[in-house]
This record gives sequence, C-alpha cells and structure tokens, in this order.
Amino acid sequence: MLKSVWSYLTSNPDPKNQDDKRETHAQEPEPEEREEKSNESIQKTNIKNQKRKSIGENNIHVQEYDKQEEDNRVKCEALGEESVQSEDKDKIKQQIKLLFSRLNLSLIQLNSQDFLQVTPAMLQRHEPCEEKDLVQTFIQQLLMMDYRARYIQIKQRKDELKRHRTKGLDTGQSDAFDHIFSRSVPVDEVNKIHPLHPMDIQMAAFLHADYFLRQLIVTKLSQCQYAVPLLVPNPFYKKIEFPLWTFRQIKKSWKLYEKKESKSQAIYQAETPMVGFFRFSAVSTSKSQIMNNLINERHETFFHRHCRGSSKSRLLMDGVVEIAWYCPSGEKMDKFTDCVAFCNLHGDAQAHETQLKFLTEESSINVVILPHLDRSHRSMTIVEELYNNSKPLICLLTEDESVVTEMRRGKYKIGLKDRNKFDISEELRRTINECLSKTMSKFKLSNMVKHSEVKVDENDKDCKRAREMAKQMTTLLENNELSKIKETFLPCQGKLWHDWCQKNKELHRPQGNNIEMHNSQKQMEMFQIREKQKESGVTMFMKMFIEKLDSSRDNEKLYFIRWLGFLLDEYTSEDLLALHHKYDQKWSKVLDLKKKHDKSEQLKEEQTQLEKMSEKLNEATFGLEHLLREIGQIYESHESVKKNKATGYQFSVTSLPRLAAELMVSGYPMELMDGDAAHVPLIWVKAVLDELIKILGDQRVFVLSVLGIQSTGKSTLLNAMFGLQFAVSAGRCTRGAFMQLIKVSEELKYLKFEYLLIVDTEGLRALELAGTSTRHHDNEMATFVVGVGNMTLINIFGENPAEMQDILQIVVQAFLRMKKVRLTPSCMFVHQNVGDITAGEKNMVGKRRLQEKLDEMTELAAKEEVCDAECFSDVIKFDIKSDVRYFAQLWEGSPPMAPPNPCYSENVQELKKAILSHASESNGVTLAQFRDRIGDLWNALMNENFVFSFKNTLEIAVYRKLEEEYAKWTWSLRSAMLKIEDKLHNRINNRQLHKVESRDLEQEMSKINEEVKMSMKQYFEEHGEKDILIQWRMKFQEKIKDLHGELVRDAKRKLDNLICQKEALNKLDGEKTLHERKLFKKSKELGLSLKQKHLDENELKTQFDEVWGKWVSELAGDVRPHKDINIVNDILKILGEIYEDTLVCDRLNKFEGIIQMTDFSIYVNPIKTFGIRLGTKLFGLPSEEQQSINNLVQSIVRETENQVKSKSVAKMGYNKSYIQEIAQSVKTNVGNHKCFHLQYEFKKEFTVDLTLSVCRLAGMKFAELHQMFREANDPLIYLEKKKPEYYSVFQGFCRGATSAAVFGTLICNELKEPILQSVYNKTAYDLAGEMRTNIPAFKGNRSNLEKHILKTLAEEEDFDKFIEYIRFPRDHFEDFIKTQVEAYITSENSSALAMVRANIKHKKNSIIKAAETATAQVLSKRDVNMWLEVFSYGLKDELEFNKERLTGDSCQDITDFELLEEVVKKGLRHITEDLNKGLTNPSDIKMTMFRKSPDEILIEHFCKCCWVQCPFCKVVCVNTMEDHPGDHIAPFHRNTGMRGMIYRDTNNLSLSFCTSAVASDRSFYPSHDSDNKVLWREYRTAGPKHASWCITPDLSELPYWKWFVCRFQDDLEAYYDRTFKGCGTIPDNWRSFTKEEALESLDKYL
Repeated sequence: MLKSVWSYLTSNPDPKNQDDKRETHAQEPEPEEREEKSNESIQKTNIKNQKRKSIGENNIHVQEYDKQEEDNRVKCEALGEESVQSEDKDKIKQQIKLLFSRLNLSLIQLNSQDFLQVTPAMLQRHEPCEEKDLVQTFIQQLLMMDYRARYIQIKQRKDELKRHRTKGLDTGQSDAFDHIFSRSVPVDEVNKIHPLHPMDIQMAAFLHADYFLRQLIVTKLSQCQYAVPLLVPNPFYKKIEFPLWTFRQIKKSWKLYEKKESKSQAIYQAETPMVGFFRFSAVSTSKSQIMNNLINERHETFFHRHCRGSSKSRLLMDGVVEIAWYCPSGEKMDKFTDCVAFCNLHGDAQAHETQLKFLTEESSINVVILPHLDRSHRSMTIVEELYNNSKPLICLLTEDESVVTEMRRGKYKIGLKDRNKFDISEELRRTINECLSKTMSKFKLSNMVKHSEVKVDENDKDCKRAREMAKQMTTLLENNELSKIKETFLPCQGKLWHDWCQKNKELHRPQGNNIEMHNSQKQMEMFQIREKQKESGVTMFMKMFIEKLDSSRDNEKLYFIRWLGFLLDEYTSEDLLALHHKYDQKWSKVLDLKKKHDKSEQLKEEQTQLEKMSEKLNEATFGLEHLLREIGQIYESHESVKKNKATGYQFSVTSLPRLAAELMVSGYPMELMDGDAAHVPLIWVKAVLDELIKILGDQRVFVLSVLGIQSTGKSTLLNAMFGLQFAVSAGRCTRGAFMQLIKVSEELKYLKFEYLLIVDTEGLRALELAGTSTRHHDNEMATFVVGVGNMTLINIFGENPAEMQDILQIVVQAFLRMKKVRLTPSCMFVHQNVGDITAGEKNMVGKRRLQEKLDEMTELAAKEEVCDAECFSDVIKFDIKSDVRYFAQLWEGSPPMAPPNPCYSENVQELKKAILSHASESNGVTLAQFRDRIGDLWNALMNENFVFSFKNTLEIAVYRKLEEEYAKWTWSLRSAMLKIEDKLHNRINNRQLHKVESRDLEQEMSKINEEVKMSMKQYFEEHGEKDILIQWRMKFQEKIKDLHGELVRDAKRKLDNLICQKEALNKLDGEKTLHERKLFKKSKELGLSLKQKHLDENELKTQFDEVWGKWVSELAGDVRPHKDINIVNDILKILGEIYEDTLVCDRLNKFEGIIQMTDFSIYVNPIKTFGIRLGTKLFGLPSEEQQSINNLVQSIVRETENQVKSKSVAKMGYNKSYIQEIAQSVKTNVGNHKCFHLQYEFKKEFTVDLTLSVCRLAGMKFAELHQMFREANDPLIYLEKKKPEYYSVFQGFCRGATSAAVFGTLICNELKEPILQSVYNKTAYDLAGEMRTNIPAFKGNRSNLEKHILKTLAEEEDFDKFIEYIRFPRDHFEDFIKTQVEAYITSENSSALAMVRANIKHKKNSIIKAAETATAQVLSKRDVNMWLEVFSYGLKDELEFNKERLTGDSCQDITDFELLEEVVKKGLRHITEDLNKGLTNPSDIKMTMFRKSPDEILIEHFCKCCWVQCPFCKVVCVNTMEDHPGDHIAPFHRNTGMRGMIYRDTNNLSLSFCTSAVASDRSFYPSHDSDNKVLWREYRTAGPKHASWCITPDLSELPYWKWFVCRFQDDLEAYYDRTFKGCGTIPDNWRSFTKEEALESLDKYL
C-alpha cells in the first residue's frame, strides 16, 4: 500500500488519468516491486509545505463541524458531485502529503527491526514531542503497552505560540458585547496548518509499516484494549485492504458465567457474533463514544471526537472499519455472556459502499445512527433494505427522545436526544443481548477473504508461498493423536534425549570401585543413545522444515516461521485447552483433599493421575521451539557419532547451527535450556553461538536474565520493556530458558556493548515439579540464570511473606555460589503488583523489610554453602535504595477487558533506564565468553558440588593470555640484559671497564624496563577483561620487578666474576704482553737485517726457525711451567677424608653403573619389614621407592653438571676444592632424602658409589677445561701458538713492507678470533629471539610448549622418553628445547647461517668505522699508540681486542695512517671471506662457540617456572611463575597408574584420572602406610601437598592418556612390575582411541 500512496502523490493529478492508474494499482504488487523510489518533486513539495505557517487555532464546536459537513453535501448536490469530488481529492492529496512530511515519514517502509532495538528514543519520555518524532514515539510507547501512546503531547510550533499573544489590551470603557461576541477574522483554510489528529498518527504509522511491524502494532493495540483496523481504504484508490495477517498473533481469553467454562483462542479462529455500527450523514452524537460506553465505559476503546487531541482535521480514518471484542470474565456483572465482536465504520457509511456492504453482510446485528432524514434522502434506500432484512437492526436516532421501542420483530429504535448516556447504554446493551439470545449468524475473521472487493494482505507473494510451505508440513500431522505427535515426528528429543540427559548426570556423579570403568560404561551408553538418535533419522516433517529454512529468502523465511507457528497453534489449541481444563479440575480436587488433610489412597491416586495428566500435557505441547530443539538433537547426534556416512539429505547437518543463528539475528528467541529435560544441549548451543559469531563477529553483549516464581509476569515485563514477544498466559508458559538478541543503536555510544541478550526463564516453584525435585531444580535454575547474566532481575509478585522467603533463599544461595567462584553479576529486585507504590514511607518500610529478609537468607545460605557472609552486601554489591523497584499492578481494572496500567509502563521505563545505567558501567561479555560461560556453569551444575566443580573458562583463558604477555615482558627484559652483558663483557675484556655498579646496569635497562612497565599498565587498564585481570595485577607487577632485580644482580655477579678473573690474570697477561712486544721487536729487527739478502721462502723459514726456539727459551726461562693435575688422586684423597679409605678403595671397581641402575635394593637396609613374600620369592623395594631413589640419583647428577658449568676452569684453571664441594653436596642430598612410603636407610656403599660416579664425570670435564686453560696461559704453549703470527711479521719486513702494512696485518690477525667469538655471542640471542617467533613450540607460554612436547612424544612412540617426561619433566623439557634448537640451526632452510653472515658483516663494518675514526683523529698528531687507543675504544662494545700487545716503541715509525687503515680494511676482507667460507653449511655452526647458547637462553626463559607436580598423577603445574598466586593447576590430568599408583592391598595399577575421581564418592590413602582414608572430593584435607592443588571434576574423554595407557600397557606393567587387572582393568572403549584422536585432543585441552 505504501508504494501506491507515494506513487499517487508524485503522479499527475489529472482526473482523466485516474481510472487507468486505479486499474494498475488494483493488481497484486510483486515483492520485488516494493522498492520505493525517491522523487525530486516530492522533496520540493515537502520543503514548501514545511515552510508554511498557520495563524489561528482550530477550535470549532461539534455543531459547526456537523453544519460544515451538511453544507458540503448540499454543495455537491447543487454544483455537481463530480467536480466537487475532484477538487476534494486534490485538496486531500496535498493535505496527506503535508501530513506525511510533518511526521517525517520517508519513502522507505518502517521495519519492525528498527523498533526492536535499544535507541535513545526508547529511553526518553517524549512529552511534549516534536512532530517529526511522533510516529517513532507512538510505536515505542505502544510496544511498552502504554495506551497513552494515542495521547502524545505535541510540542507547539513557534508560529502557534504567537497566536496566544494578545493584539492589544482594551484599556477603555468599551462595550462588552462587541468584544465577546464579535466574529473572529476568517481563517485562510488553504495556508492553515491543522493540528495533527491522533488517529492520523496511528494510521500513518500503520500505512508506512511493513507487514511484520503492522502485525506487531495491531497486537500491541489489542493488548492495550484498543480497537484495531479491520478494513483500511487506500487513501487514494478504491481498493480496500483487509489486513488479516495482522490479527494472527492476537489471542483472546474469556470465561462463561453460566457454563463456568474458560476459552482461549486465536482471534482469527474465533466464531463470535458481530455487532456492526455505522452512521448516515452527519450526526451530533459520537458513535464511537456510544460503543465505548457499551463495551468498557472506563476505557476509550474507540477513539471519538471528545477524546484528548481530537480535531476536525482527520485525514486517514474515513472509511476505516475498526474492530474490538468484548470478552466476559465469567462474573455475574458481565455486560455480555459470551465473546462479542464490535465493528465501527468511521465516516458517513453512504460514502463507503464497500465497507458498508461488508459490514451488513458479516454482522449479526446492525446498529445505525441516524439524524432526521427526509424520505427522499438517498440513505433511506439502504435503511429500508436493512429494515426489511432478517438480521436485527437497531436504529439510534439523534433527534428523538424516546426510549427503546421494538418496531417489529428484531427491529428497534432508541432515541438519543437529551438523554442520559448511561440509560442509553443500558437500553442498547439489553437490546443487543436480547438479539444475541436468539440463533444468528457468527462472524469469523478468516472467512472475510471471500470478499473479492477487498485486498487481503496475505496474498503477498512471500506470505502466500510461506503459508503453502507451512501447510505442506502441517498436512503431515493430520490424523495423528496429539500426545503421540512428538514421538512420531520428533523422535530425537523424546525418550532418547531424556535418557541421554539422565546418563550424563550419572556420568558426572560416578560411583563404584572402578570409576573409569563406570565412566566408560556411561559414555558408551550415551554413545549408543546418540547412535539410536542418528538411526531414527530425520522425519519427513523435519526434513521439510530444515529444507524450507535453508532455501527460503529472508523475508519468506520470517513468514514461514510465523505461519508454521500459527498453524501448529491452530492444530493443537483445541486439544490442549481441553487437557488444561481437565488438569485444572484434577488439581483443584487434589488441593481440596490436601486442605482436608486427607492422606488416604484416594489422594495418592489423584496425585498419580495428576502426574500422568501433566505428562500428557507436556507430550501434547507442540510448537516451533520443539522443532528447533529437534534440529539441535539431530545436530548433536551427528556430531557425537562421527561416521563417514552420507546422510542422504538435501541439507548439510553442519549447516543447522547457521540456520538457528540466522533466526536469532532476525529476532527469534532461541532455546538455551530444554525445559522438558531440564538440560542444556551444550554441543548445540555452542555451535549456534559459534555461527552467530561468524555472522556478527565476536560482539560484546550485556546479558540480562530474569528470575522469579512461576506466573509472576517475568515474560510480560521483558515484553513491555523491549517490545519482545515471549509467550505469556496464565499458568506455565516458559519452559527452560530462552535467549533473544536486541541490537543496541550506534547512537548509544556510551554503552560498551553492541547487543542486549535477554534470557527469559521458567518460573521457580513449578507445579509440574511439585513433590519431586522442586528445590534442587530451582537451585540449579537460579544458579545457572544468575551465573549466565551480567545482571539478573529478581521478580517478586505481591507481598506474600512465604513466597518472598522461598525465592529470596534460592536467589541468595545462587549469588553466594557466584561469589565463591569469583563471578560478580549484579541484580535488581522488581516488586510487582504492589498496592500504593506512590507512598514513599511505605516503600522505605518495604525496602527495610526486604533488606532484613535478604540478610536473614544470606546467613542461612552461608551455612549451607559453608561460606563466611553475614549480610547480603557481603555477597554482592547491592544498594537497597536504587536496586529495588516497586511496580504497579499490570492491569487497570479486572481482566480480560482491562487495559494495561499506564503506571506499569512508567515503572518499566524507569527500570529500563536503571538497567542501562548499570550496564553502562559494564563491558558485558563477548559472544565467545558467553558461550564458554554457559559451558562452565552447566558442567559445574552437573556435579553435586557446584563451587568445587566450577571451572571458569573465561578466567582461565584470560590468565593464559596474561601468561603469554608475561612471557613477552620477561623476554624483553632477558634479551635486553643479554645484549647489555655482551657489551659490558667486551668492555671488561678490553680493559675499558674495571667496576660494575648495580645502578649502572639499572640505567642501561631503564628504557626497556619503562617500556615493559608501560605495556603492563596498558594491558591491565585497557584490556576488555580488566575486571578479571585486576586480581593478578599486583602479583605480576611484583614478579616483573623481581625479575628485573634478579637480572641486574645475576649480571653484576657474572661481570664481577669476569673482572676478578681479569685481575687475577693481570700478571700473567702482563707477562704475555711483554713477551709479545719483545717477539715483535726481534722479528722486526731480524727481518730488516735480512731485507737486502733476497732470501727465498725456505731460507727465510730456516733463518726464523733457528732463532725462534732461542727467543722462546729466553723469554720463558724465568716462568715456571704449569703443574700437571691428577684429578683421580684428588677424588680418592677427598673421599678418603670423608669416608673410610678402605671402603673407597674397595668400591673403586664396583661403583660403575649406579647412575643407570633401576633396582636399588642392594643399597638399602630396612627399618621396617617391607618385603612381600609370595611362595619363596622375596620382592625388594616397591616401585614407588625405586623411582624415588632413581629421582635422587638423577637430581644429584644434574646438580653436579650445573656445578661444573658454574666453575670458570677454562679461564682460571682447576682447583681440587671443586671436587670437595661436589662430594659434600652428594652426602648432603643423600642424607636429606625422604622415603616415599617405607622406612629404610642407605648403606654407606650407596653414598660412596654415587659420589665416585659423579666425581668421575666432573673430573673428566674438569680435565678437558683445564687443558684449555693451559693452552691459553702456559708460556711455552702460548708462545708456540704465536709463531706463525710473528713469522709473518718477520717475513713482511724481509720483503720490504712498511711498518704500517705489517702492523695492519698484525692487527687483523689479532681480530680474527674475537670477530668470530663476538659473532657467535650476538647470534646466540638473535637466534633465540627468532626461534621464539618461528618455532611453534616456543611461540606461546609453557602450556603451548608442553603441547608440542606431547605431540612429539606421541609421534615418536618412544616409551623411555615418555617415562623421562613423566618422571623428570624438567629434564625432558630442557632436552626438547635443545633438540628443537639444534634442529632449527642445522636444518637445510635454517636462517642461522644468514644470521651469522649478517653479524660478520656487522662486525666488519664496526671495525672499518673504528679504523676510519682512528685515522681521522690522529692525522695531525701521527701517534700510532693514539690510533690504537681510538681504534680500540671504537670496538669496546663490539668485540674483544687487546691493544696492549700492540702498543710500545716498535711501531713508532708509522706515519702513513691511511695505509694502515687500508691494510686493515683489506685484511678484514680476507678474514670475513675466510670466515664465510668456513660457514657454508648449517652443520658448520659450532654450538660450543657460543658463550651462552640459544638453547640455554630459551631454557632459562621457559624453565624458570613452576615445576610442582600433582600429588596423584604427577602432572606438572602449568603456571609460568615459580611462586605464582593461587593454587597449582593443570589443564588436564593423567591416569594415576602411569606414575605407579596402585589399589591398596593389590598389585593392580590404578586406572583413575584425578579429575574424574574427585567427582566420585570414592576414597584414597594419602600415603602408603596411612590407615586414614580421604574422600577424593575432599582431597585438599589430605595434607599440604594436596591442599595447594586445584583439581576440578572433568568427565571429558581425555583420549591422549587413554591411548598412551593402551599403547604402552605392557611397557608400563613391566616398568612398575604391576598389572592393569582387577580394579585396574582397562575399559574396552579406551582401546578405540587412535593416535590421531589423541593428537587432536591436545589442541582442545592445551
């Protein structure tokens, strides 16, 4: 219709063309043709019309209005009707154009989605309101069920305000008559702008709305007890529209007094009498007002001329037929005994023939209002026909004073003139009731489509097609018993689904001796149920439903969903109503028996029957939610049963979540919790939310949930607040929980989320659950709803103390649980149906009582939850003054005819503002976080102890991300300190630095330290989850501060040691320098002396060799050679001092092999008898003790290796005190060893053998390092190594080279090794940084590293490596890092070579720059020592360069420093070429060359973390910090038998996983010799080791370790000498897990 209106407005107004245009627009418009086009002429006209101003006020009396209409009629007769109509049409067209322009109605249709979102307009009460905002405000208020939407006050225009100003006051003694009765200046009707009529606003909104918004508007009008449009004439064409679609959602309920029968029906199905009202000609009495008095004198059902805002400028109502229904309440005072429809034709019926014809044909009774008419009046022809018709006729005569008179059978007249309106209403009501008492025709809305004169909106192509699709589906339901329908057509959600839910609950509460066998059995049973679900397949009904959803266009899909809902309701409503009636009767009977305290068999029988009827009611309920639930179960069964079989459907099962997500986006509520099974289908819900994230992005939402007792108006409250359409009616409505998205307008930028997500829930204390598990179910529901919401509305109805206490106790307990699991939702209390809510004192008293009750309930709940809380404010942030809202009663009077209370709407508006005010302080949650929160809450609720079982996935994820950031921060500090150490190391070696202060190091680190601090500050303050992060901020800041201090201290210690070493070697270095200067001088002198002899190479070499030995002997003659060391003698001597010599000597040939030994029985003496005798065989130490001793041995070996590394033997030489230190350390560690279970002591042989073994290992390494020391510092060895260097000096001078050339060559020789060493040093930390970026295992935190370790272990399938990982996790981590680093460096595609070459080039450039700088600075002074000084200073941070050996008098003759520079540059080219040639393959990189290798750097970074192991399964805590805040945690635990745990008094390895055991009622013994059992769920009470671990129940499959146990069962049994038998028998389904599934599971858990 909208297109028709605007196309006419922009068309040529020539009347000659109208007929053609009417024919065109009479055709049914195609959906594709509905796009509206902009028109320049319209815009120009609108601008002109908006500029017009009016003077004067339209305040004409009713009589003047009537007279004007009569005058117009006379004019038409006198001048000719056609010309007058033509003029009127043009005038009306312009007025309507102006109306639409004033209302700011664009050419685009109004869409329901535009109003079902949170906008600024929704939060404001637009009174007075600008004209341009009237339509929006009208619809918004209507959606809130505020019937005052019709009476919006319009803000006066400036030009109208001027009219109220006086032109001038009369100051003289003039005549009163002249002033009072003088005629006003005539108004310019052409340019006058009339006031907007309220019904024009309503009809303009209706005409511009799309069909879905029209339906919403009409539904809300009906809820407001207003009449709704039945026939709507197009303002410009002859076609009349019948908006049948808009009636489809209206339901009416009424009660018959005499029959005591209740009825509830969709109004389009209802067959009721219909009373039609219309008038002929202009009348002085308001027809609509008479009808209001007849139906409900307290409410203006039909708008009439005396209503607020009415004016004569009505443009869009003439010819509109409105309809309203009277619904009796079952009381004696009812005006009519049954439901009656009342139709009202607006305007002169004579001018609207089509509407009149419809009305008179469809009505049961005709009521016509007549002025005094002449016999010749053309209206009399119609009156005559009505009079002679068989239908009752009631004539209301405006000029007659008579009472009701029956003129003939069924024909009445009633006078209206000068009569009391009450008397008129009573007479009219009695007359109508008298007519209705006789048999007569019934009116049904759906039958109106037979009228060809009217255009039915449901003939729209999309609507029609959708209806046909829905009908095809419902046809399949025919001839099926209603209670069997779900079982037949929705097989997946019936018994199978309910059985699965029950098994799932049993799974989460394991029982029996073998927990894993119990769990496996339950998982197998659940799997079998899923298989049955899948085998049951998709019924034709569901197949059609899915295919229609998948293939339909958006608009068609929305129609289809609505149509299917309507048709399903139509199909089930009659039977359901009968079942509800029977249920109510049975319930009443049970209540009567209970009141009599009757405990007989009859009561039990009646209660049993009531339960059966409740089940039958549930089975017969069949709606769209059940279809979507079935889709969810189809999806879950297919996801759970992963078989590569084609489904045979025309749709993909994996696309089902997308269909549901698209419905959510379109505004359809989605089931969150299945109310029938009382279960959350997690797989389905998560999949739908995942698809929603794909469609919308991971948007932030504010989750608002509602909680309250059954039938207290929760859904009604949400509907009124946000214009939603959650199901509402008396009794049980919402089952389970539903979620619905509401978009937040971009104009509300202060809100930090894009959507509101509303969660509507079933009521607490459900009658259906009475007598079973009501309290438990309510606690579950309350905990879930409170936990899932950012805010929860607690809905309390009435002032019944018992009801209040029930809900408050449940609510407080739910919030107490949230506090214990560190969730912080907020809440508001909505106290509905309170009497005098305006009384402030009464409200304060009520709030005080509520506060007292909350505190009382908190105290009770705290005892039950074992929590320290004394008042409600201890549990949650709560302000009794602002967080409690009192609501007026919903209805203004008694239903079903009572309209909603306007005060209720105001309360809703205030509540909405308060909610959004709270919400503005919240960040909400992302959809992904909401998805995870649902899983966390539900998984915890499945277990008996919610708080113990709750695992906050969001908090865990946030902490993991924080750990990743922490790894980046620590790496920034560590890598910065590595660079500083390298730089200062060079300075010390270059004798440019002699003392290191902590403040100097801090100054060097200050920049990066500040950057890390700033990064931390931004992360904690700007992160989306800063409210969660705040709990760890202080600890992480302290850890970064401690790390910074530790790095500074460690660096200072290392550098101080280096300075001490340099100082200790000063004398030796001085001697070396002196010797080298002498050798240089001698070589130079010898070369110069032989310069003129022109000797060949052999002769030169002979000459040099002859003198070299003599020179070295002379120089080294006064230096004592280094003594040889005998480490073996040192070991024997030191151990002989600690232990007995004879014992040490005796063990010399027997100690070997102790490090590889696995059975240590020969090394211990028992304090208690611990052998287990089986026949004649005596078993030694149990495996736990063997493993404990092995751990001791390996830890001593590792400690020894670290001690060896810490000694600077290569720099300072060997000292026998090192052996003494190692021996003492072994003795101390063995003495401190504690028995694992049994009491025993070590023999002396154990300590001696172990000490001999580790000392021998250390001695071998010391000998190797000491040899390096000798080579570097023994004069003879050192000088002998220098021979080639000085031969080249000698050779150079012999060949006639200048001092500068020889000196430059010597400098290059001195630089070659330092260049290579400095390149390796720099490459080490460069490579470590690159590997952290490029190697997946090193990219994240410690958990990520562990995931890659486990993947590698599984791929290699090496049992020994698995055992190393289980027993010595830190060693395995370090080995893994070393392996990865070596593989990275030596791989074909490694970048290590390129990095080394780049660093060689960097060092070369640094040396060239230093040479150029030195040359530039000494050109004027010509001092070679100064050149060396500047040159050396330029290299102080880059590499080690000892200038002392080159300074002296030997080269003072150098004057050509440019030549020196060139020689150095040339020599450098040769050096770098040689170095690069030696590095052609990755394998050429020597790991031993790194001062600190990349693997050591990465080990230090990754392994400085928590290594505490679980007391049960030995899994390592995954926290990145060593002394982290909170408990130790691990993402998933292992089978306890893997570490050798057994069942008491058996030889059977344990099968339990810690995470499943803690969910059971089983017990364990804290130690081998303990007789006290501890419940698994109370494991923290077993001791300090247990108390520090957080192990939450997790019944996941954990394929990785189940695969490991099955794959290596024989190896494990052989290793521990135990078996997986008896209680430890491995379930069969464990063996079904493949390695691929095991590897896939790691991505899920780590």
